[in-house]
Amino acid sequence: MELTILLPCLNEEKTLANVINEIKEELNKLNVSSEILVVDNGSSDNSVKIAKSLKARVIKEKERGYGKALQTGINKAKGKYIIMGDCDQSYSFKYINLFYQELKKGTDLVIGNRFLGKMEKGAMPFSHKYIGTPFISFLGRKLYKISIGDFNCGLRGLNQENISKLEFTTTGMEFASEMIIKVRKANLTIEEVPIDFYKDHRDRKPHLRAIRDGLRHLQIIFREFGKR
Repeated sequence: MELTILLPCLNEEKTLANVINEIKEELNKLNVSSEILVVDNGSSDNSVKIAKSLKARVIKEKERGYGKALQTGINKAKGKYIIMGDCDQSYSFKYINLFYQELKKGTDLVIGNRFLGKMEKGAMPFSHKYIGTPFISFLGRKLYKISIGDFNCGLRGLNQENISKLEFTTTGMEFASEMIIKVRKANLTIEEVPIDFYKDHRDRKPHLRAIRDGLRHLQIIFREFGKR
């Protein structure tokens, strides 16, 4: 199989159908062998039922955590290439072809940059937009000599074979930083593309916990730098 679209999922019944249908539209345009893989991380709502009704492949990961769900999905994906994104409609999957073409060039990790595209008003809290994400990205760039402007962006494309060989240790939101760092340390290739970013369409609080998750990002950045 050529391409897997990977969706980590925890109680996303309000937006999941819209996301899967958007993905299907883009995959029909692309016309390559593909799958939509939903990794359910313990949903108590109708997310699994919705995903299955729309013919997505569903697997379960009992250990909670955004990073853990993604690692499971990466390891279980059937596609040569993986494009991963969230289920809250903050990321548009109209970029599937853009990421796919970059992966076909031989890039191992393609990362979206929300700051280079259009950001809908209210899509990102002030503290994340002007403090947290820029600071984490600045540290990552300086310590690892890499030109990535948005370490926290969740819309990414990757080469399944090469990325699945890396040993990841984090299970939470900080996995976003660990992935970039481990790819850089393995001398794999990374590219960044501009994307638009929209407000979360769910009617509940996000799983992200700003202070806790921010500290975890910093911890993995400094911990891995200390191993060099």
